[in-house]
Amino acid sequence: MATPYSILDLSPIAEGSEASTALRNSLSLAQHAESWGYQRYWMAEHHNMIGNASSATAVALGFIAGGTRHIRVGSGGVMLPNHAPLVIAEQFGTLAALYPNRIDLGIGRAPGTDQLTARALRRDLQETGDGFVHDVLELQGYLGANALEAPVKAIPGAGTEVPLWILGSSLYGAQLAAHLGLPYAFASHFAPADLFDALAVYRKTFKPSVHCPKPYAMVLVNVVAAPTDEEAAFLFTTVQQHFARMRRNTRGKLPPPIADINAFWSEQERYFAQQMLACSVVGSAQTVSDGLAELLEQTEAQELMLAGQIFDHDARLRSFEMAAYAMKSLGQSALV
Repeated sequence: MATPYSILDLSPIAEGSEASTALRNSLSLAQHAESWGYQRYWMAEHHNMIGNASSATAVALGFIAGGTRHIRVGSGGVMLPNHAPLVIAEQFGTLAALYPNRIDLGIGRAPGTDQLTARALRRDLQETGDGFVHDVLELQGYLGANALEAPVKAIPGAGTEVPLWILGSSLYGAQLAAHLGLPYAFASHFAPADLFDALAVYRKTFKPSVHCPKPYAMVLVNVVAAPTDEEAAFLFTTVQQHFARMRRNTRGKLPPPIADINAFWSEQERYFAQQMLACSVVGSAQTVSDGLAELLEQTEAQELMLAGQIFDHDARLRSFEMAAYAMKSLGQSALV
């Protein structure tokens, strides 16, 4: 059976552009992704980052869902400690009421921002793992089949049973997803170090539930595809610059690609970026096909979610189209 493939979008704001263009580009990508066979289109919550337009994640997802027909739309993820669980249940319950059987709710424990902004979000900076577990269970309760019997109800939301996913980049998320019997998405597109250990823990300790009878692991990977390996490597310098800027604490809008990345970063920045971007597939159609096939073989993932921060929108569309073709080809090969 062919492996499902999906998209994670941060709605990047390119240098020289603005948030409105970024969001319209996201809708354009989602509409194309629907025709290319992508399973899901997720957007991520980030705050105080001038290069991302998806901070009001539920609002952005409503825009995407309203402009598409059948692709699943969801969060990858909502950073639950930033919010009251009831509010998230109402937001995603509203989306589920408007777009039935199309909404996913991926949740994470990280703040998705810096500590100063976390305070501005009224987030409890003393949040513990136990607190996150409680919030997940509370959220699950608001959306559950018996939610209308509870004294506090999410309206809309109660009874919708919007599918929950646990997102993570460490063993903690894997253990929680396994304990609760929920699907698990590992953020290997920026934190690949614990990928294989986390997948092993998730599968070994998984407890079946009515929501997920057997382990379902999604692996995230950066993909930049172009007609040649050289052009793809050129486009990928946008992402490499972004991670070097993270190291410098000088984040900004998405930069254009450059001819010589080694002239841009220091040896320490290069090492930092390469460690964080180790789960990346960059190249021509054949290179991308081979890379995705190898990742699937290594991880035995039930689904791949592709991230692709590319400066030029047309080049971004082409990259995701080529990646979709690669995934379809892998599925056809598996049937032979």
